[in-house]
Amino acid sequence: MRQYVDTGLVALDLANTWDEYLDEPERLPDPAALRRFCEEFGEPFGRTPGRRVGEEPGGRAGKEPGELAGEEPGGQADFLESELAAVREMRGRLRAVLACEVPERTRALTRFTAGLSARVEVEDVDGVPVLRLVAPDGAGTADRLAVRAVRELLDVAAAGDWVRLRLCAAAPCRDAFIDRSRPGRRQFCSTRCANRAHAAASRARHRT
Repeated sequence: MRQYVDTGLVALDLANTWDEYLDEPERLPDPAALRRFCEEFGEPFGRTPGRRVGEEPGGRAGKEPGELAGEEPGGQADFLESELAAVREMRGRLRAVLACEVPERTRALTRFTAGLSARVEVEDVDGVPVLRLVAPDGAGTADRLAVRAVRELLDVAAAGDWVRLRLCAAAPCRDAFIDRSRPGRRQFCSTRCANRAHAAASRARHRT
């Protein structure tokens, strides 16, 4: 079974779980697949640690103490399906950001981030304070993945690779990737797509 970690970035690998090159583009067909995606990236999935069903931000809970979100009788399956639906919806918005040309991409990421529940924390990275976006306690799977994706994209930009973030040019594939080549002219997400595009170009030349 194909693993989900490819680039190592949730921002790109989540976007690429909708793969139009495949006969069945959806690579997150059920909650079990989303669970595996989260596990591969070290992210929790399903229950929301520390948050009781119906709990308000101030700590009021609508259920008995100790009852975690999604654990109401008979409700676990519905809860996991709702988590999956939320992740897929967020993925669509993330893909729209990545599909933007560079001049518009920053504005698109700004709009994407504005809709997130997130806070900022100062982390110690090798003795240097770094400002990071983090998901609030009790955040759902979609929010946690979205915040991590934004954090990663900001790191990509800070590293000078914002203009090297592209979508594969070998239609119908639209997988996202970062061009790490020295010339900076890479067009395809993988050797698979590069070979396919070159073969199609060769056939087109022979027909003319």
